[in-house]
Amino acid sequence: MRCSWQEGNRITLLENGDNYYPAVFKAIDRAQQKVILETFIWFEDEVGKQLHSVLLRAALRGIKIEVLLDGYGSPDLSDEFVNELTSAGVIFRYYDPGSRLFGMRTNLFRRMHRKIVVVDETVAFVGGINYSAEHMSDYGPEAKQDYAIRIEGPVVQDILLFELENLPGKEAVRRWWKRHHRPEENRKPGEAQALFVWRDNGEHRNDIERHYLKMLANAKREVIIANAYFFPGYRLLHAMRNAARRGVRVKLIVQGEPDMPIVKVGARLLYNYLVKGGVQIYEYRRRPLHGKVALMDDHWATVGSSNLDPLSLSLNLEANLIVHDRQFNQTLRDNLQGLIVNDCVQVDESMVPKRTWWNLGISVVVFHFLRHFPAMVGWLPAHTPKLALVNPPVQPEMETQDRVEVEDGGKT
Repeated sequence: MRCSWQEGNRITLLENGDNYYPAVFKAIDRAQQKVILETFIWFEDEVGKQLHSVLLRAALRGIKIEVLLDGYGSPDLSDEFVNELTSAGVIFRYYDPGSRLFGMRTNLFRRMHRKIVVVDETVAFVGGINYSAEHMSDYGPEAKQDYAIRIEGPVVQDILLFELENLPGKEAVRRWWKRHHRPEENRKPGEAQALFVWRDNGEHRNDIERHYLKMLANAKREVIIANAYFFPGYRLLHAMRNAARRGVRVKLIVQGEPDMPIVKVGARLLYNYLVKGGVQIYEYRRRPLHGKVALMDDHWATVGSSNLDPLSLSLNLEANLIVHDRQFNQTLRDNLQGLIVNDCVQVDESMVPKRTWWNLGISVVVFHFLRHFPAMVGWLPAHTPKLALVNPPVQPEMETQDRVEVEDGGKT
């Protein structure tokens, strides 16, 4: 399957769980036929229970619901929590669930990292927001800053077809000579256009990264990238620096208060190369940044689940929506400029690691890694991930009925 640019869509930017969850829950409540939901994390907290309730309501009124969770990201939902949904008819699957070794999760790589909801054939959601209370602004200092898109229009059909083709037993035939695709060209740029892109470990391994590279090569005035886990390959770093050197204002927003300290260490190893090349780097200090968004000039933008790090670019299953629309672009720009002005500290020379022999040696190692990490990650566990179906619990009344039929010789 390969998607094309679709025109005539209605596209809305959703910021954080405060905007995202009400929109998703409302759409599910209005479903007429089918709901498909994929997510990396679903916690059994206040937000997770709200999602549980809205799915249960829909299932009890006859809506067909399919859920796919990542086995690493969502390992702790209770049996009671899940069984209540499966008893109501929800098809509930885990992507690559792994057994624990000495209490530790073993399924570390090749995660199902997408966050997608499709309701009927009318509305879809794509973004980076999981189902947990930490995505709500009232969560506290650790509340995450994140984004998603609500979309109606022709591109919803593409997202639905993608989901249907990736359900068990529906896999599209894959041929080795179609393994790599060039980025889909928008031959008639206009407004309200959208393109659904994804990353897998088959034919679409580099699709999202290629769109970033194409965007940086085409930029004329401005690029803003806000990415939570920033440690991309050399090609993308080189493209950012080249764009800045030819006069494009390239702004990069990274975590200044990360949820994992190693994230800040990794990003800062790249500061010297980027700042010296003219890239403006801003550390977001208000709270952890979880967004994966970007924009270019006054028309191109993307929102999705893909970070710019080795996991997202070379291992995980990811999905982004690319939008060609001036109004959406301006809405996202206003939001990101607000972060820069109010909650970011710009990286200056004093924050760039000094040029010592030690730092030079580290830089050489880092850039050697970044040049070759797509091949290196191919050495990581590459088993075929399993989709584990959670069967509904046996109903007591069914057991009673079965016994009656046996006692009566089946004549009931």
